Amino acid sequence: MLKRLTSNRSIKYSALGLLVLVLLTVPLWGTQYLVMLFLLISLYVAFAQMWNLLAGYAGLISLGQQIFIGLGGYTLAVLTEYYGLTIWQSILMGGLISGVVAAFLAFLLFRMKGVYFTIASWITAEIMVVVFSNWAYVRQGMGIFIRSAYKLSTNDIYYAALALGISSVILVQIILRSKLGLGLMAMRDNEGAAETMGVEIFKSKLYCFIISAVVTGFTGGVLYLSQAFIQPTAAFSISWTVAVIFIVIIGGIGTVVGPIVGAVIYVLLQQFLSQYVGIGMLILGVMAITVILIAPKGIMGTLQQKLRFEIFSSRRI
Repeated sequence: MLKRLTSNRSIKYSALGLLVLVLLTVPLWGTQYLVMLFLLISLYVAFAQMWNLLAGYAGLISLGQQIFIGLGGYTLAVLTEYYGLTIWQSILMGGLISGVVAAFLAFLLFRMKGVYFTIASWITAEIMVVVFSNWAYVRQGMGIFIRSAYKLSTNDIYYAALALGISSVILVQIILRSKLGLGLMAMRDNEGAAETMGVEIFKSKLYCFIISAVVTGFTGGVLYLSQAFIQPTAAFSISWTVAVIFIVIIGGIGTVVGPIVGAVIYVLLQQFLSQYVGIGMLILGVMAITVILIAPKGIMGTLQQKLRFEIFSSRRI
């Protein structure tokens, strides 16, 4: 039995290693369009993993993750354009600033639970839109061109996005196998029982929220590095979080592989539906409802339940 488990694990890790190798070589054999496609998938994987960490494992359903996407993007724009910092220093600072803002917001938002937390997180993001749209320092609603982005090739940005996508998966896997991860899942299932068992509820939520914000801030910086222009209404738009929720729900909330599968499906659908501007969102909505009705746990959640097989297990070995 042990030999069989070891063999299965070797096959699994070999397949994952081969997949990573293929992704690393995409710029060598793929077209620029294909590179951009995988770049977007990598970014959405990172965004989705962080939202899934909050909602799927900690029970914190946020509609305000766009706060940190916008902060990551604006930090990149301001520090490179106004202060001459390097791109990578600015992206690093974007993540750190997002973490600091998340720590501050936690003391306000964590006073609310359930739907009240969800609504409050969304309202906070809308406040950010108003603040940045009227802030002369960041050129108000006109936005900022990130000229330093043109110093990098698409391949450079692709590798940065890929590193974030892979790192987010590894990070979530490490967290889930740690004491923090066990506490988050216990808290998600029954907060009262988790507290009785010794889980420090506020501290666990705080760590989870900050980690999610920092990685989302890094990813937001790379996202706007690829776009080279940032504007408040787009940067802090709820459409980012709606896309991430779609990805996690169809992929499988509370699974590590679900956001990866969901990101691939979403980006491919987004490319296909770009020619149907008027009904694109309607089609995505119908798809999400269909998946919820047929497979309430998402594609990967349902497959894992039926086949009893997990690519990334949260159980300690």
